[in-house]
This record gives sequence, structure tokens and C-alpha cells, in this order.
Amino acid sequence: MQQLLSSQQSAVFNLADPYAVSDYVNEHLGSHDIQLSRSRAYVSSLLHRKFASLDLCRISYGSDVRITSPALETFYHLQILLNGHCLWRNHRQEHYLGAGEMLIINPDDRVDLTGSADCEKFILKIPASVMESICRDQRWQTPGEGLRFVESCYRMDELEGFFDLLRMVCSEAETAEPMPRIQENYMQIVATKLLMLLRTNLTRPELNTSLATFEQIADYIRQNLKEDLCSDELARRAHMSPRSLYGLFERTVGLTPNRYIRQKKLERVHACLGDPTCGYRNVTELAMDYGFLHLGRFSEIYRRQFGELPTETLKRRQ
Repeated sequence: MQQLLSSQQSAVFNLADPYAVSDYVNEHLGSHDIQLSRSRAYVSSLLHRKFASLDLCRISYGSDVRITSPALETFYHLQILLNGHCLWRNHRQEHYLGAGEMLIINPDDRVDLTGSADCEKFILKIPASVMESICRDQRWQTPGEGLRFVESCYRMDELEGFFDLLRMVCSEAETAEPMPRIQENYMQIVATKLLMLLRTNLTRPELNTSLATFEQIADYIRQNLKEDLCSDELARRAHMSPRSLYGLFERTVGLTPNRYIRQKKLERVHACLGDPTCGYRNVTELAMDYGFLHLGRFSEIYRRQFGELPTETLKRRQ
């Protein structure tokens, strides 16, 4: 699996005392305790960067280690296993994670992780306030107990393009001259994608209480173009069967719902690329924000739609 935060620009510890690394983690990533099953040795390493309100960390203790914590309280932890394996325990649940698997930890989840000597993890720390702000902006409703991810373990290859997005964020974090506004944009994209790709207890607003018209559906699409819209979800919100939704779109615009959604996303991206007042710095950032996580594929469908590459549209604006 390709590495995240691989540059030594982010190195804090290399071949260090694991307890020194643990003290640093307690200060920057969350309170925890470690228990080493082997003799203490200077084998731990840690890379760390701040990025807007996020913390990006890559860590290896270099020894069999058990990490425990009562709860993270005000943060979500996304942990991606890069090497080795790790046992996660939570209440009566257990799951062995291998390289390429991901764990999302809620703020009130008890942490109990046992990693192998070759275990190396990438950790993304996200403040709960960031997640809550996105939910408010998107008008997503949360239960009284607050936002929770209801499924904890995923394979990275199940989350289309998300690993590439994280790699870009890590690269941006190591630029010589950080730009706070750009970092804020990327942070919003990462947090929003997590909320859309992973299973949560969120309730998203319905289109209507009765059968929706095409105009209502089209308006809903227009207002939610940054969401991961799909025909099945759209049919559910429109209170109709997927077959009826397909028929409505074919009769009205001659396109399937998914092709219509993609076309509207492309049109919005095209408009932004040609607008000098648009706040996006580059094509990649804009494409990611509208859900185009595979940039090569995005460039090709953009060229077919508008007769030029997105970079060419941007150059004309500049």
C-alpha cells in the first residue's frame, strides 16, 4: 500500500523511545496509555502535521503494543493500517485489521487497539465541531445523542478515490508556504466525503412528502451538487421507485438520473473554472469538491463534454 506523509519534512521522531512518542501523541492526538509486550527499545517513529483544524499523523511503535483510552470526547479518529495488523476491541465487538483497512472511532468510543511489531498507521484527527458544522450547512439532521458513525471498519478500496484525496491533503500539508484558506477548503472536502461515504446516523431532508415533480428533483440536485448523489437515493427521497424515476428523467431530459447528475456537476465545475471570482486554486481541488475523485477519468469526461481539458479552461480564465 502506498504511503501517506512519507516526506521526512513531517518527521518528529525516528528510532525513538516509544514512551516519548506516546507522550507526544497524548499532547497532540488524544489521551491514551500504551503497554509494550517487548523490552523497551528505541524503535518508534512518528510523522505529524497540522492542517487547518485537522491533525495528520503516521506512527509506528516498532513493537507489539496495546493502546487504550476511555474516549476521545471531542474528536473523531480515522485510522488507516498501512503495514502489519491490529486488533480492535469495542464492547463485545472484535475486528482484525490488515493493511488497507480503515477504522473510524467516534468521540465516545472506548479505544482498545493491539498492534503487531510491524504495525504502521496513518491517523486523521477531526474535531467534532467540524463535522457538526458541515451537518448544519447541509441541513442534515442528527439524533439527540449527536453524530455517530454506525459502522466502524472499512476497506480503503471500498471508498472510491478517498485514499488519493488523503494523499493530496498530506502533500498540501507539506508545502513550503501553507495557505490557510486552501487548507480550510480541503478540510471541508475531506470531512464531507467521510460523512457521505461512511454509514452514519444522519437523516437527510426529503424532497417532498408526496410524489415529487421533475422540477423539484432537478432543484434538489442543483442545491446538493457537492453531495454523493445517486439514482437509488434520489428515488427514495422523491418517494418513487427507481424505475419510475428513470422513466421521468428519460421522458423529460432524455438522460438517466446518474448521467443527468454528472452533467450538472460538470456544468458547475466548468462555470467555476471560467469564473475569475471563483475561490478554487486549481482543477484538482474543485473536482474533488464535486465528487470527481479519479482525476484522469474526470479530465476525459470533461473534455468530451466541453471540447477541452479542464486545465485549458482554467488557463483561459487566468
